[in-house]
Amino acid sequence: MDSGENPVDLGTLGSPEDSTDPFLSSIFYCDFPDLPPWSLQPPRPPAQFQRRQLLLSEDMRAAQARVGCATAGRRHLVKVYYLNEEQKWDDLGMGHVSSTYVDRLQGMALLVQSECDGSVILESKINQDTSYQKQQGTLIIWSDAEDHGLALSFQEATSCCEIWEDICRIQGKDPCDEITRDLLEQLEEQRFDQIPEPGIMIELPTCEPSKLQQIADIVTSVLPSPISKERLALILQNENYIRQLLQLFRVCEDLNDVEGLRHLHEIIKGILYLNKLSLFEILFSDECIMDVVGCLEYDPALDQPQKHREFLTHNAKFKEVVPITDCELRQKIHQTYRAQYIYDILLPAPSIFEESFLSTLSTFIFFNKVEIVNMLQEDENFLPEVFAQLSDNSTDDNKRRELMFFCKEFCSFSQTLQPQNKDALFQTLTKLGILPALKIAMQRNDLQVRSAATDIFTYLVEYSPSMIRAFVMEEAQQLESGDLLINVVIEQIVGDADPELGGALHLAELLRSLLDPDNMSLAPNKCERSEFLNFFYKHCMHNFIAPLLTITAEDKCESDDILKFDKNCLNNYQTAQLLTLILELLTFCVQHHTYYIKNYILSKDLLRRVLIVMKSKHTFLTLCAIRLMRRMIGLKDELFNRYIIKGNLFEPVVNAFLSNGTRYNMLNSAVIEMFEYIRVENIKSLVAHIIEKFYETLESIQYVQTFKGLKIKYEQEKDRQSQIRNNLHNILYNKIFRRSAAKVLVKKEEKHFGENAEDDKAAVSPLGSDFQECYDKCIAVTTPEENEDTTGLPKRTSGGLKYTTPFAAGAGNGTGNPHCNRAVALVDYPDDEDEEKEEETPPRKKPHISS
Repeated sequence: MDSGENPVDLGTLGSPEDSTDPFLSSIFYCDFPDLPPWSLQPPRPPAQFQRRQLLLSEDMRAAQARVGCATAGRRHLVKVYYLNEEQKWDDLGMGHVSSTYVDRLQGMALLVQSECDGSVILESKINQDTSYQKQQGTLIIWSDAEDHGLALSFQEATSCCEIWEDICRIQGKDPCDEITRDLLEQLEEQRFDQIPEPGIMIELPTCEPSKLQQIADIVTSVLPSPISKERLALILQNENYIRQLLQLFRVCEDLNDVEGLRHLHEIIKGILYLNKLSLFEILFSDECIMDVVGCLEYDPALDQPQKHREFLTHNAKFKEVVPITDCELRQKIHQTYRAQYIYDILLPAPSIFEESFLSTLSTFIFFNKVEIVNMLQEDENFLPEVFAQLSDNSTDDNKRRELMFFCKEFCSFSQTLQPQNKDALFQTLTKLGILPALKIAMQRNDLQVRSAATDIFTYLVEYSPSMIRAFVMEEAQQLESGDLLINVVIEQIVGDADPELGGALHLAELLRSLLDPDNMSLAPNKCERSEFLNFFYKHCMHNFIAPLLTITAEDKCESDDILKFDKNCLNNYQTAQLLTLILELLTFCVQHHTYYIKNYILSKDLLRRVLIVMKSKHTFLTLCAIRLMRRMIGLKDELFNRYIIKGNLFEPVVNAFLSNGTRYNMLNSAVIEMFEYIRVENIKSLVAHIIEKFYETLESIQYVQTFKGLKIKYEQEKDRQSQIRNNLHNILYNKIFRRSAAKVLVKKEEKHFGENAEDDKAAVSPLGSDFQECYDKCIAVTTPEENEDTTGLPKRTSGGLKYTTPFAAGAGNGTGNPHCNRAVALVDYPDDEDEEKEEETPPRKKPHISS
């Protein structure tokens, strides 16, 4: 495709002819080519980029060796374009881009490595003064230090957004903006940089006490200008100026020169705000760090200097729980701690205009933590020795406390790792036995040890609940139920001595996370949800609800009346708090474990026990009980409804509602909402039960229409049922009556037929065998089957009586009558005509008798 076929407007500042600025004409007013097909062989880059590839590859390998895979960032497929001298975009190739820290550039950079051979296509440092622009959702465009236009074309918009967020985070900008820096400000700075004015040159005076104010003014004046900041950073780095300033600090402190010390405070703070990694390496070195802290003690805003050096020297002790043989690792730990202390304690919180001043310092601390974690993980002896001592029951309490503190901080550092590296780390910790070590630590009497173990357990649960569940189920096959990790956690919840139950609340949230079906895997060959829930309800649930069952035991509660209960223990605040935790988790189980918790509640008669706690003076506990019952009703499970009706479990709710009186509070609202839900959803069995049992008591409540509405629903259902019964009675009556009537008619036909036959025999004399044969054929009587279905109407197949007989007078005098042959039907059925057609073959006629 021709590169100029579909130009893309990369700016909105006017046409290129209207501007003489090379930056605008080269970057924002150029024809960006349509993206060619994604081929596997990228074109060769220009010569100046080819010469740099080997060196950049070596630098990249060195940088990755230092910070590990975690610093490489996430990789995204892109094409790299370079603006040539003819203001056309050349395709440099296709590869994977990542935001990575590079030692050679001393900062974060955009690195593109070829998809084919891994060679470096592009390496561009993300500078604070570089203006990046995102366009069309898949393009990022900028100009490098030599004013060469560069562009990244992403295959996916999501990849472009992630890299754009990295750039904005490093520059301290809002990712919602599509330009990281004001273009007019950048162009003005570039023009100003090209003017050879003597005032733009930065020259620091010699380090003397009399020049400190001048030095402080210069350092603070360059902070608004990125170009000036770069130049000042180069001067400070190359001329060993920082060490001279720190030597001057010792002199001023010995002379008690307060004014000079305050100027040094402004100078050192300004150097930190230059936000340069090369300067951080000097400031945080072992020989300089304490003097830097000393300078920051003399804040002009404070009347007296703070004693931070004394704290770092005497209070902050570095303890090696297991000897660290790597000197570089030990130095890195010291450096990171002091840098973090300066960042958090000594430097003021930056304003919205200074958010980017310390971005590199936070990045410096971040990568130091990554290095520490990687170096500890690579040590073959350190971590195994730590967990060996933690798993040993004979380890001294003080030693165990230090080991747990180390593990807590180590897991905290691990949160900075990339997901892939974090997976490898936690898998290593699991193999080394961190979970058995935590179980031992949680059973110790030392509160600090238990607290640290809880924090580590939190990291593990947040990382992978499935890993904890798998360990517990595997553990259940080897140990008794009481020794399981989950039961140890439950024991810590139940036995928390804190009146506010701070630790119990935290552990209850972790237990809820383990019981949450949403984070349980459902593989074709393994259903984690069913396996773990079966395990929990069999081995652990009884331990969790044991306090509830103990407080509401049968010897304290009469079986006929669940309200007659000694409520002194329920009025204890700590007991009420514990029961609240239990009821909250039971409510969660009702919502998410429908089948398992239903069987458990019905088998243990658990709701009856729960409603006993409504006699407590603590309203929050009463509300928890109502919430559990409301959740059960919300399932619309008829088994739950029948269980509530059979146990008359609305009675304690109604009594609590009436005891609350006319107070408009959460208890009042919760009860009314529950009854309103039953009315709106028209749960018929519960509506009938409430009206029949409690309407006389609730009828007087008129400030809401809930109970009146329940009564209306009840009457409507009652009328409907009455109408159904009446209709059913009519249907059954009609069926039974018609059947009986049909039988009566059949009997009448038979009786009538019998009388006529006797009369005929008496009036007509036999005429011989031939006449008798003819007579028999002329008479056809069909009766209904006696074994017809009793639920249907009687069905007649033939309902008439047909016979042929002469008049007696005609027989006597020998005369014939034209009407001597006739058919008589006693009951006219619609199917008589069909049967008459079937019987149209008449018997042989008898000759008339003539005179």
